[in-house]
Amino acid sequence: MPKGLTFLPSLALAAVMALPLSAESKPDASTVVARVNGDEITLGHVIATASTLPPQYQQAEDDVLFDFILEQLIQQQLLGQQQDGLSKLHALTLENETRSLHAVQTVDALSDAVVTDEAVQAAYDAQFAEFDGEDEYDASHILVETEEEAKAIKTQLDDGADFAELAREKSTGPSGPSGGALGWFGKGRMVPEFEAAVLELEKGQVSDPVQTQFGWHLVVLNDTRKTEAPGLEAVRDELVQTIQQEAIQARIDELTQQAQIERPALEGAGPEILRQTDLIQE
Repeated sequence: MPKGLTFLPSLALAAVMALPLSAESKPDASTVVARVNGDEITLGHVIATASTLPPQYQQAEDDVLFDFILEQLIQQQLLGQQQDGLSKLHALTLENETRSLHAVQTVDALSDAVVTDEAVQAAYDAQFAEFDGEDEYDASHILVETEEEAKAIKTQLDDGADFAELAREKSTGPSGPSGGALGWFGKGRMVPEFEAAVLELEKGQVSDPVQTQFGWHLVVLNDTRKTEAPGLEAVRDELVQTIQQEAIQARIDELTQQAQIERPALEGAGPEILRQTDLIQE
Protein backbone atom coordinates (compact mmCIF):
# COMPACT_ATOMS: atom_id res chain seq x y z
CA MET A 1 0.00 0.00 0.00
CA PRO A 2 1.41 3.46 -0.87
CA LYS A 3 2.18 5.51 2.18
CA GLY A 4 0.09 8.32 0.75
CA LEU A 5 -3.22 6.39 0.88
CA THR A 6 -5.98 8.34 2.62
CA PHE A 7 -9.69 7.89 3.21
CA LEU A 8 -10.16 11.66 3.41
CA PRO A 9 -8.37 14.63 1.83
CA SER A 10 -5.25 15.70 3.66
CA LEU A 11 -6.11 18.13 6.43
CA ALA A 12 -4.00 20.46 8.52
CA LEU A 13 -3.96 19.03 12.04
CA ALA A 14 -4.03 21.36 15.03
CA ALA A 15 -3.81 20.74 18.77
CA VAL A 16 -3.12 17.01 18.27
CA MET A 17 -0.73 15.11 20.48
CA ALA A 18 0.11 11.46 19.83
CA LEU A 19 1.06 9.81 23.08
CA PRO A 20 3.83 7.16 23.09
CA LEU A 21 2.90 3.79 24.56
CA SER A 22 4.35 3.35 28.01
CA ALA A 23 7.26 0.96 28.20
CA GLU A 24 6.39 0.18 31.82
CA SER A 25 2.92 -1.24 31.27
CA LYS A 26 1.48 -3.36 28.52
CA PRO A 27 -0.95 -1.35 26.36
CA ASP A 28 -4.58 -2.41 26.18
CA ALA A 29 -7.69 -1.30 24.28
CA SER A 30 -8.08 1.77 26.52
CA THR A 31 -4.55 3.03 25.91
CA VAL A 32 -4.74 6.55 24.45
CA VAL A 33 -2.82 6.99 21.21
CA ALA A 34 -4.02 10.51 20.34
CA ARG A 35 -6.04 13.41 21.73
CA VAL A 36 -7.87 15.81 19.44
CA ASN A 37 -8.98 18.97 21.24
CA GLY A 38 -9.25 16.83 24.36
CA ASP A 39 -11.21 13.95 22.75
CA GLU A 40 -9.36 10.66 23.10
CA ILE A 41 -8.59 8.11 20.39
CA THR A 42 -7.56 4.77 21.86
CA LEU A 43 -5.60 1.76 20.72
CA GLY A 44 -8.92 -0.11 20.70
CA HIS A 45 -10.27 2.31 18.07
CA VAL A 46 -7.23 1.64 15.89
CA ILE A 47 -7.46 -2.15 16.24
CA ALA A 48 -11.22 -2.18 15.59
CA THR A 49 -10.70 -0.14 12.43
CA ALA A 50 -7.90 -2.41 11.24
CA SER A 51 -10.02 -5.53 11.74
CA THR A 52 -12.69 -4.28 9.34
CA LEU A 53 -10.42 -3.07 6.52
CA PRO A 54 -10.61 -4.79 3.11
CA PRO A 55 -7.97 -7.47 2.39
CA GLN A 56 -5.86 -5.22 0.17
CA TYR A 57 -5.23 -2.86 3.10
CA GLN A 58 -4.42 -5.74 5.46
CA GLN A 59 -1.35 -6.52 3.36
CA ALA A 60 0.35 -3.27 4.32
CA GLU A 61 3.26 -3.29 6.76
CA ASP A 62 2.15 -2.82 10.34
CA ASP A 63 3.87 0.53 10.88
CA VAL A 64 2.40 1.95 7.68
CA LEU A 65 -1.07 0.63 8.52
CA PHE A 66 -0.98 1.91 12.09
CA ASP A 67 0.00 5.44 11.04
CA PHE A 68 -2.52 5.35 8.20
CA ILE A 69 -5.44 4.37 10.44
CA LEU A 70 -4.50 6.80 13.22
CA GLU A 71 -4.29 9.65 10.74
CA GLN A 72 -7.76 8.83 9.41
CA LEU A 73 -9.24 8.66 12.92
CA ILE A 74 -7.70 12.03 13.78
CA GLN A 75 -9.08 13.60 10.62
CA GLN A 76 -12.50 12.08 11.26
CA GLN A 77 -12.44 13.40 14.83
CA LEU A 78 -11.57 16.89 13.60
CA LEU A 79 -14.44 16.86 11.14
CA GLY A 80 -16.82 15.27 13.61
CA GLN A 81 -16.15 17.95 16.19
CA GLN A 82 -17.75 20.44 13.83
CA GLN A 83 -21.16 18.83 14.44
CA ASP A 84 -23.33 19.07 17.55
CA GLY A 85 -25.22 15.88 16.74
CA LEU A 86 -26.27 13.47 14.02
CA SER A 87 -28.80 14.25 11.33
CA LYS A 88 -31.99 12.19 11.31
CA LEU A 89 -30.62 10.09 8.44
CA HIS A 90 -27.34 9.37 10.21
CA ALA A 91 -29.05 8.73 13.55
CA LEU A 92 -31.29 6.14 11.90
CA THR A 93 -28.31 4.65 10.13
CA LEU A 94 -26.48 4.35 13.45
CA GLU A 95 -29.49 2.57 14.96
CA ASN A 96 -29.54 0.15 12.03
CA GLU A 97 -25.80 -0.52 12.36
CA THR A 98 -26.13 -1.06 16.11
CA ARG A 99 -28.97 -3.52 15.54
CA SER A 100 -26.87 -5.31 12.93
CA LEU A 101 -23.81 -5.54 15.18
CA HIS A 102 -25.87 -7.00 18.02
CA ALA A 103 -27.21 -9.60 15.60
CA VAL A 104 -23.71 -10.37 14.37
CA GLN A 105 -22.53 -10.97 17.93
CA THR A 106 -25.38 -13.42 18.48
CA VAL A 107 -24.59 -15.20 15.22
CA ASP A 108 -20.87 -15.38 16.05
CA ALA A 109 -21.54 -16.82 19.49
CA LEU A 110 -23.97 -19.36 18.06
CA SER A 111 -21.51 -20.36 15.34
CA ASP A 112 -18.73 -20.84 17.86
CA ALA A 113 -21.00 -23.13 19.86
CA VAL A 114 -22.25 -25.35 17.02
CA VAL A 115 -19.20 -25.61 14.75
CA THR A 116 -17.06 -28.30 16.33
CA ASP A 117 -14.89 -31.03 14.84
CA GLU A 118 -17.50 -33.54 15.95
CA ALA A 119 -20.31 -31.61 14.27
CA VAL A 120 -18.37 -31.27 11.04
CA GLN A 121 -17.55 -34.99 11.03
CA ALA A 122 -21.19 -35.88 11.67
CA ALA A 123 -22.33 -33.62 8.83
CA TYR A 124 -19.75 -35.20 6.52
CA ASP A 125 -20.85 -38.73 7.46
CA ALA A 126 -24.51 -37.86 6.94
CA GLN A 127 -23.86 -36.43 3.49
CA PHE A 128 -21.41 -39.01 2.16
CA ALA A 129 -22.07 -42.23 4.12
CA GLU A 130 -24.07 -43.67 1.22
CA PHE A 131 -22.17 -41.95 -1.56
CA ASP A 132 -22.36 -44.20 -4.62
CA GLY A 133 -20.32 -42.00 -6.93
CA GLU A 134 -21.12 -40.90 -10.44
CA ASP A 135 -20.10 -42.58 -13.66
CA GLU A 136 -17.05 -41.21 -15.44
CA TYR A 137 -15.69 -42.23 -18.81
CA ASP A 138 -12.24 -42.31 -20.36
CA ALA A 139 -12.58 -42.10 -24.13
CA SER A 140 -10.60 -41.21 -27.23
CA HIS A 141 -11.87 -40.06 -30.60
CA ILE A 142 -10.88 -39.39 -34.16
CA LEU A 143 -12.49 -36.32 -35.73
CA VAL A 144 -12.78 -35.85 -39.50
CA GLU A 145 -14.87 -33.66 -41.79
CA THR A 146 -16.93 -36.19 -43.74
CA GLU A 147 -18.83 -39.40 -43.11
CA GLU A 148 -16.91 -41.07 -45.94
CA GLU A 149 -13.59 -40.39 -44.20
CA ALA A 150 -14.98 -41.71 -40.92
CA LYS A 151 -16.24 -44.91 -42.57
CA ALA A 152 -12.88 -45.52 -44.23
CA ILE A 153 -11.06 -45.12 -40.90
CA LYS A 154 -13.59 -47.41 -39.20
CA THR A 155 -12.76 -50.09 -41.76
CA GLN A 156 -9.07 -49.75 -40.93
CA LEU A 157 -9.82 -50.04 -37.22
CA ASP A 158 -11.96 -53.11 -37.78
CA ASP A 159 -9.01 -54.62 -39.65
CA GLY A 160 -6.78 -54.13 -36.60
CA ALA A 161 -5.24 -50.68 -37.10
CA ASP A 162 -4.09 -48.89 -33.93
CA PHE A 163 -6.62 -46.26 -32.81
CA ALA A 164 -4.06 -43.85 -31.32
CA GLU A 165 -1.84 -44.01 -34.42
CA LEU A 166 -4.75 -43.27 -36.73
CA ALA A 167 -5.86 -40.41 -34.45
CA ARG A 168 -2.42 -38.83 -34.67
CA GLU A 169 -2.43 -39.28 -38.43
CA LYS A 170 -6.05 -38.48 -39.35
CA SER A 171 -7.83 -36.54 -36.60
CA THR A 172 -8.45 -32.83 -37.11
CA GLY A 173 -9.35 -32.28 -33.45
CA PRO A 174 -6.99 -30.75 -30.85
CA SER A 175 -6.64 -34.17 -29.16
CA GLY A 176 -5.21 -35.72 -32.34
CA PRO A 177 -1.52 -35.28 -31.42
CA SER A 178 -2.18 -37.13 -28.14
CA GLY A 179 -3.77 -40.09 -29.90
CA GLY A 180 -7.29 -38.71 -29.57
CA ALA A 181 -7.29 -39.04 -25.77
CA LEU A 182 -9.97 -36.95 -24.06
CA GLY A 183 -9.24 -38.04 -20.49
CA TRP A 184 -11.92 -38.61 -17.88
CA PHE A 185 -15.28 -36.87 -18.11
CA GLY A 186 -18.73 -37.22 -16.60
CA LYS A 187 -22.23 -36.94 -18.00
CA GLY A 188 -23.11 -33.53 -19.37
CA ARG A 189 -19.54 -32.64 -20.31
CA MET A 190 -19.80 -33.61 -23.98
CA VAL A 191 -22.29 -32.65 -26.69
CA PRO A 192 -25.38 -34.89 -26.57
CA GLU A 193 -24.64 -36.94 -29.71
CA PHE A 194 -21.10 -37.71 -28.56
CA GLU A 195 -22.22 -38.60 -25.03
CA ALA A 196 -24.96 -40.90 -26.34
CA ALA A 197 -22.38 -42.79 -28.41
CA VAL A 198 -20.07 -43.20 -25.40
CA LEU A 199 -22.87 -44.52 -23.19
CA GLU A 200 -23.66 -47.29 -25.70
CA LEU A 201 -20.08 -48.59 -25.87
CA GLU A 202 -18.47 -51.44 -24.01
CA LYS A 203 -14.91 -51.06 -22.77
CA GLY A 204 -12.53 -51.25 -25.76
CA GLN A 205 -15.33 -50.99 -28.32
CA VAL A 206 -15.18 -48.48 -31.21
CA SER A 207 -18.33 -46.68 -32.29
CA ASP A 208 -19.76 -46.30 -35.76
CA PRO A 209 -19.32 -42.79 -37.22
CA VAL A 210 -21.08 -40.19 -35.05
CA GLN A 211 -21.99 -36.74 -36.33
CA THR A 212 -21.87 -33.64 -34.12
CA GLN A 213 -21.59 -29.93 -34.78
CA PHE A 214 -17.81 -30.39 -34.99
CA GLY A 215 -17.79 -33.07 -37.69
CA TRP A 216 -17.71 -36.86 -37.75
CA HIS A 217 -16.26 -38.88 -34.87
CA LEU A 218 -15.09 -42.39 -34.21
CA VAL A 219 -15.07 -43.02 -30.47
CA VAL A 220 -13.40 -45.72 -28.40
CA LEU A 221 -14.27 -46.26 -24.74
CA ASN A 222 -11.03 -46.88 -22.86
CA ASP A 223 -12.39 -47.34 -19.35
CA THR A 224 -15.12 -46.40 -16.86
CA ARG A 225 -15.08 -45.65 -13.13
CA LYS A 226 -17.12 -44.24 -10.26
CA THR A 227 -16.18 -40.94 -8.67
CA GLU A 228 -15.07 -41.09 -5.04
CA ALA A 229 -16.46 -39.06 -2.20
CA PRO A 230 -14.41 -35.89 -1.58
CA GLY A 231 -12.18 -35.81 1.48
CA LEU A 232 -13.50 -34.06 4.57
CA GLU A 233 -11.03 -31.18 4.27
CA ALA A 234 -12.10 -30.53 0.68
CA VAL A 235 -15.69 -29.85 1.77
CA ARG A 236 -15.09 -28.57 5.33
CA ASP A 237 -15.94 -24.94 4.49
CA GLU A 238 -19.17 -26.00 2.79
CA LEU A 239 -20.13 -28.20 5.75
CA VAL A 240 -19.34 -25.44 8.25
CA GLN A 241 -21.50 -23.00 6.32
CA THR A 242 -24.39 -25.46 6.28
CA ILE A 243 -24.07 -26.12 10.02
CA GLN A 244 -24.04 -22.38 10.73
CA GLN A 245 -27.00 -21.61 8.48
CA GLU A 246 -29.12 -24.39 9.94
CA ALA A 247 -28.31 -23.38 13.52
CA ILE A 248 -29.00 -19.69 12.84
CA GLN A 249 -32.30 -20.43 11.11
CA ALA A 250 -33.35 -22.75 13.93
CA ARG A 251 -32.56 -20.03 16.48
CA ILE A 252 -34.46 -17.42 14.46
CA ASP A 253 -37.46 -19.75 14.24
CA GLU A 254 -37.31 -20.37 18.01
CA LEU A 255 -37.06 -16.67 18.84
CA THR A 256 -39.85 -15.83 16.40
CA GLN A 257 -42.16 -18.31 18.12
CA GLN A 258 -41.36 -16.81 21.52
CA ALA A 259 -41.56 -13.15 20.46
CA GLN A 260 -44.49 -10.82 20.14
CA ILE A 261 -44.06 -9.29 16.69
CA GLU A 262 -46.45 -6.67 15.37
CA ARG A 263 -46.51 -5.26 11.84
CA PRO A 264 -48.95 -2.37 11.71
CA ALA A 265 -50.27 -1.67 8.23
CA LEU A 266 -49.15 1.46 6.44
CA GLU A 267 -52.17 3.73 6.25
CA GLY A 268 -52.52 5.75 3.06
CA ALA A 269 -49.35 4.45 1.42
CA GLY A 270 -47.85 1.34 -0.15
CA PRO A 271 -44.36 -0.19 -0.29
CA GLU A 272 -43.23 2.51 -2.70
CA ILE A 273 -42.98 4.84 0.29
CA LEU A 274 -39.50 3.44 0.93
CA ARG A 275 -38.31 5.70 -1.90
CA GLN A 276 -39.40 8.86 -0.07
CA THR A 277 -36.05 9.94 1.34
CA ASP A 278 -37.51 13.35 2.15
CA LEU A 279 -39.17 11.73 5.19
CA ILE A 280 -35.79 11.32 6.87
CA GLN A 281 -34.33 14.66 5.89
CA GLU A 282 -33.97 17.42 8.47
